[in-house]
Amino acid sequence: MRKIYYVAALAALFSACNPAATPPAPAASLPIQGTWKLLTGTLIENRDTTVTDYTRGKEFVKVINDSYFAFMEHNLPGDSAEYSSGGGPYELHDSTYTEHLRYCNDRQWEGHDFTFTITIRGDTLTQTGLEKIDSLHVNRLNIERYVRIK
Repeated sequence: MRKIYYVAALAALFSACNPAATPPAPAASLPIQGTWKLLTGTLIENRDTTVTDYTRGKEFVKVINDSYFAFMEHNLPGDSAEYSSGGGPYELHDSTYTEHLRYCNDRQWEGHDFTFTITIRGDTLTQTGLEKIDSLHVNRLNIERYVRIK
């Protein structure tokens, strides 16, 4: 009779360890959260490819918390200041990351959603997605590679 109790106890223990029964991780533990420095940006539009090296002449930082993202870009010291920024809420489902651009220094971009596929390997985040705004004639593939700032 004791063997039945031991078997039942072991079965209960193993079923409690079932990964499928584990609730999803809270938003605070998503690996996308943090501060990211853009290394390179690649835009592909109408068979033209433009690669921008953000380690020379300009800086771009993206900050992502549990529900919002914000980005800031500026050129390094020179004759004139260039600056852009924006942000808003985002959604992350598996590797699908959607930014809802609520605030932007270029108001024509506000109110648009941009969906990317993301990968995170070590301290490197890559996001790839289509930026499309018909009213601005923007229709391009955007590939950005970031490194986590510690």
